[in-house]
Order: sequence, then structure tokens, then C-alpha cells
Amino acid sequence: MPKVQPSKVEQQDATVLSDEELRTLDAHWRAANYLAVGQIYLLANPLLTEPLTPDHIKPRLLGHWGTSPGLNLVHTHLNRVIRARALDALCVWGPGHGGPAVLANSWLEGSYSETYPNVSRDAAGMERLFRQFSFPGGVPSHVAPETPGSIHEGGELGYSLAHAYGAAFDNPDLLVACVIGDGEAETGPLAASWHSNKFLDPVHDGAVLPILHLNGYKIANPTVLARIPEPELDELLRGYGHDPIHVTSDDPHQVHRAMADAFDRALDRIALMQRTAREDGVTERVHWPMIVLRTPKGWTGPAEVDGLPVAGTWRAHQVPLPAVRENPEHLRQLEAWLRSYRPEELFDAEGRPVAEVLTCVPEGARRLGATPHANGGLLVRDLPVPSLDRFAVPVDKPGGTVHEPTRVLGELLEQVMKDTAPRRDFRLVGPDETASNRLDAVYGASGKAWQAQTLQVDEHLDRHGRVMEILSEHMCQGWLEGYLLTGRHGLFSCYEAFVHIVDSMVNQHIKWLRTSRALPWRAPIASLNYLLTSHVWRQDHNGFSHQDPGFVDHVLSKSPEVVRVYLPPDTNTLLSVADHVLRSRDYVNVVVAGKQPGFDWLTMDQARAHCARGAGIWEWAGTTGADREPDVVLACAGDVPTLEILAAADLVRRHLPELAVRVVNVVDMTRLMPREDHPHGMSDREYDGLFTTDKPVIFAYHGYPWLVHRLAYRRAGHPNLHVRGYKEMGTTTTPFDMVVRNDLDRYRLVMDVIDRVPGLGVRAAAVRQRMADVRTRHHAWVREHGTDLPEVADWSWTG
Repeated sequence: MPKVQPSKVEQQDATVLSDEELRTLDAHWRAANYLAVGQIYLLANPLLTEPLTPDHIKPRLLGHWGTSPGLNLVHTHLNRVIRARALDALCVWGPGHGGPAVLANSWLEGSYSETYPNVSRDAAGMERLFRQFSFPGGVPSHVAPETPGSIHEGGELGYSLAHAYGAAFDNPDLLVACVIGDGEAETGPLAASWHSNKFLDPVHDGAVLPILHLNGYKIANPTVLARIPEPELDELLRGYGHDPIHVTSDDPHQVHRAMADAFDRALDRIALMQRTAREDGVTERVHWPMIVLRTPKGWTGPAEVDGLPVAGTWRAHQVPLPAVRENPEHLRQLEAWLRSYRPEELFDAEGRPVAEVLTCVPEGARRLGATPHANGGLLVRDLPVPSLDRFAVPVDKPGGTVHEPTRVLGELLEQVMKDTAPRRDFRLVGPDETASNRLDAVYGASGKAWQAQTLQVDEHLDRHGRVMEILSEHMCQGWLEGYLLTGRHGLFSCYEAFVHIVDSMVNQHIKWLRTSRALPWRAPIASLNYLLTSHVWRQDHNGFSHQDPGFVDHVLSKSPEVVRVYLPPDTNTLLSVADHVLRSRDYVNVVVAGKQPGFDWLTMDQARAHCARGAGIWEWAGTTGADREPDVVLACAGDVPTLEILAAADLVRRHLPELAVRVVNVVDMTRLMPREDHPHGMSDREYDGLFTTDKPVIFAYHGYPWLVHRLAYRRAGHPNLHVRGYKEMGTTTTPFDMVVRNDLDRYRLVMDVIDRVPGLGVRAAAVRQRMADVRTRHHAWVREHGTDLPEVADWSWTG
């Protein structure tokens, strides 16, 4: 028997479906189930106009049936309420490989054929729909970018609810339904995502309706939430701040009535909460409704195969009948299964859905497969980035002044926040680190989103805020992805070492962007921008656990047309890079910049030109004239490596004045790659012009040294390239001791010059010894005084 538990906050009269409504909803659901099965199995004979034969069956059976009937049920009932209430809605489909269901519904409603005209809404199109599924040259088995109406890659679990909330933020008229599989509900990110309701503003944000779909099993094991007692589950969800409505049934007619009632109760409750907040000024935190749907796994499929139970067990997870081409009994069962949906009642002779099947389907852009909110590039507006000259720091001479780069960037972001306040389409997210990362100027424009309890000692909490802080990198990433994919802008600020927590999530977003670029109907969205500060070289106080620059390596191993990495060396270059990435589309931009006081090297105009080049010679820092080739190239990427290279150049100028030195700074790491490997890459001629083909290059790099070698290994001068960087020698110590421990310090770099410039080893042996002696003196000094050597702490550029 179905069980519907009404909200404890508000009781409503139960929804009563007429027999006609019940019949049409069931027809739509049966049609979607039929199409889902057909996609998994059939190459031909889509309407079963003749008995099935092995030739009608795909040679490789791929796909996931188990979750599909439940997803089809949700889709059917979402259609009903969207049409009846004229809702603007989006659905995030969390269960991993639920592609057959979502594709089936998109085809039924017509949005699929509008997107892909060759997959027409008739028998020929149905056959193409079936053939292409999980087939070479076709479409994936999960809900992918190719799927109309999707913003969520279903292949990896854990992020659906965070994506749903990201889509709802600053979308006050949007309902975001989110189906959460009970396997996905076991993941850490999803467990944290329930807390998103403490950040949802009922005035300015839309509503999220979580639908926890419990069908009992994962691939081979039962699921935790399906096996705990229902009262315990109910208490858990109420503890998360939700008001659950339970629907349990394995009878199709009864479950339609129960689902209709559950949806109406939930949406009536949402409408009431939004109305009281927006019109009556009610500020008490609300408990949002959700639906808990229990159905058998593989519902309506084969009950038993080869003497073993299938429907309602883990065996229904993927392909219930695995040997249809080889086993006549499996073929017979498949035909009986398909015919159990009575396709002759659902599709006319030409294969078009009959009117009764489409009764519940909304029209136009309200169809789930046609909503513009799932194609955010159609909605995105240019971000009003103010003129950089308002925020640029004055630089009369290189190294003459000192600023905290991210603090100045915070002033720029504050203005962006102010300028986007009326339209609310920019958010700053981060794991409790906005002030720590020196971006707290933004609080002058917006506080931190917060719907839970506040105390008098709290600062900057704001029910309507657009700064998002939660101590979960997963949540920050998921919220921002959902926000960007639905047509808005944002920035993710994070400690460098801990952004690794979202390695897998950024993988999926990069894959999404790469695939989307090949789909002409998907418009470009705002880029996913990371600001990584509190970085490896300035985490000397927190120690080894906070020291890891490897996220750059991870990102640069991904699709080159999508990824970009920038290491601005000072404040003005950070502003220039920020201006670029905030305006960009369809990229993942990683910006690594310091928050500690650092020297200003370039004026704003110089910074613009240098960042546009991505890599260039700093003539003022070297000793080569226009008519002389360098004896050695000192290259750098990153703020601390730039400081050490310039200090090394200063030492070379004083101790080896006859040596011709060229200083090259790299802002855009992808410039090191060959042009054929990355759109930003340099041609061999450009690269050789900067770094030479035959002179030693001493390269001080922010991260792991082998990345530079990997990017430049095909260059003619690669045998002369010597890279210094982080090599896992971390601890709690002084800033300069960090670079000494990793052999990135200025004295070690001068020793490298002497070791690698031909003929210099003997001639400059005394200089090399002096450099080694300073390093020895440093070790003793720092352990006695706890501070860096005075000549290091008080150094400034005098060139």
C-alpha cells in the first residue's frame, strides 16, 4: 500500500486524481519505460511490428535499467505539476547512469527531436534513439552534456544536490527538483549537501525539492538509507532541516496517486514559505519539504531470470537479461517485457506518441528538456568588471613598493559585487577563508549568506548575502558549478593545498565543458575561476600539511582547449589576470597568487602587456643589451620564485658583472607548451627567442619542477633546462627557510648559474663558495633567532 506522510508543519487536503488523469499519467510512464528498455537492447524493430530476433538486438548490451522506472515516475509527475502550475523548473538527475530514462522523456516531450532533428519523434527517430544509446558514435549511458535539459554529469556520484542549490541561488522563480539515488546518498559530498538549506534565501533564491529515491541497492550491495528503519531515516532528514513526505509502493496505480499528492503537498508548502518571506517579511528559518520515494529496483522488469530473482534486487542494476542474442529464453523474456507496456496503445502506426501519452507534458520552454536554465549560456550576461586603473597600485620603479595582492583584488571584487547587486548574478565561494585570503573588502558590498541562528558576536552574516562560506570544498565547487551552468558568474577562493579535495569534481566539469564545446546548441557559460592563495611558499606557519602546489599539475593534464593556469607575480598582474578570467567563457582558470605583502614589479600598463604576452623578458632585471645574447637565462613563474630569481640576478650583477643575464617571467604556464598542444602555446621560434636553444636556463617555478619539464620537453633547448621548485621539503619554519629547504633560494640559484654556464665553474669558484656559506649561515641563524637573515628580510631591488 502507498504511504504518504504529510508535512507536520502544514496539513493539506490530499490530491485526488480523476480516473482520466490516472490513465494519462500511467500511459506516459509506460511509454517512458518502454523507451528506456528499447535503448538498452534494440537496434531495430522499435515498435515490435514483428517478433524479436537476435538481429534486432545490440551486440553489446550496455546501460542501467534499475533506476530508470523510478526516474520515469518522477519525470512524469514533474510534468504534471509544471503544466498544472505553470512552473519554471529544472531537474538534476543524480542517479549515476539514469540516461535511458531522461533521454526517453526528452524524446517523448519533443525537446530531443528539436535539438537533434535526425532523431525525429516517429518510428525512424525511435530507432535512431535506440541505436545511438551506448553505441559507438552515439551517446553515453549517463545524463551527459549531450542530453537536453541536463546540467549534471550523472557518471560520478555525490554532487547532484549541491548542483541543484547552485542552480537555485539568485533564481527566485525557479523550482529545482533533484533526484538523489540511495547509492549517491552514501557519499560524503551528498551528506554535506543537505546543509545547503541553511544558505537558501526564500526571498531572492528559488526552491530546491530533493527527491530521495530509495530502490534498495547499489551495483551489488544494499544501500544504507534504504535499510535503516523509516522512523530513523525520517529523524535524520528532519535533523538536516527538511520536512520529508514519504511515498512507498510497488503498485503503479496507487503510486501515481501517492506521488501526485506528495508533489502537491510539497509545492503548496514551498509557495507558502516563499510568499510569507517575500510579501510578509517572515525571517524565521523554514524547513523545506522533500520527497522520499521507495520503489523496487528494476520495477516492472523481469521478476526472475535463469531461476534467480531480479526485479527488486541488485541484479536489476544494469542489464537484467544479459544474453538475449545467444539465449532464446532471454529473447522471449525481453519481448514479453517490452510488450507488457502495451506499446500499441502508446504510439501510433508511424511511431509517434499518442495524445494521451502527452497530456501531462508542458509546452515550450517549460519542458524539462527545453528549459533555458539548463543551457546557461543562453541566459548569461557580461560581467561588469570595473576599470583596473581604479585599483592599480602605483609603481614608480620595480620593487619600490609593497602590497598584498589579494587584498587589492578584494577591492575590485567588492565593486563587482556592488555592480551586480541589482541583477544578482555573481557569487564568491570559499571554505571559511574569505577574510583569511584577504578578500574581506567584499563585505562592504555583500555579507555572507546565512539562514541559521546568529549571535551578537557574529560578523557579516546576511540572510540575503552572496558570499558563500562553508567548510567544505566539495560544497563550494558544487554550488559554483550549478550557478555557472545556469548562466551566472563566480569565483572560488581556496587555500592551495586543499583545493585538491575537488580534483575529481573539476575533472567532470572540464569534461563537461569540452563536450559542450562540440555541441552547437550549448551556448558558452562563464568560466570556472579558482583563486588559490595561502599557497605553498607562504604556509610556513601552518606547516607541511598546508603545503601542496600540485593542483596545477592536475589541471594541466586535462583538455588543453579548456584549461588555463596563471601565476601573476605581483599585484597589478593579478588584477590584469582577474580581469581576463572573470570575463572569459567556457574555461577552467586557475590563478595562484599570494596574500602576503610582496613587491610591486610592474605598472598597470606594463602588467597588461606582460599578461597579454603570457611570458616575456624583463629587460630592467637582466644585464643583456639589445646587441648581446645572454650567457644564462633566469626564468621564473610565481610570486616567490620571481622574488628569488630577481634576488639571484642582483647577486649575479654584483658578483659576476661580466655575465650577460636575461630574466624571463612566465604568467601563463600554458605558454610553455607547443602551439600544436595548446591554444596558448608558443611556436618553437617564439620559445627559442625567449629561452635560446643553447644557453642554460635556470627556472624557478612555484610548484613541482617536473611540470615545467613536461610542458617543455620537446623544445630544442630542453637539455639545457634546469628547474627548481617544491620538492616536498615542507615544515613549520620561516618563509626563507622554506625556499632554502627546497633549493629554490637565491643563493642556490646563483650556484646553479655557476655550475651550468660553461667555463664558469673554475673562474667563479670563490663566488660559489660564498653562496654556499650564506646557506650554511642561514641554517644556524634561523634556528637561533627564529627569523630570516637580515640581508634576506631587508632585501630590496636596487637595479
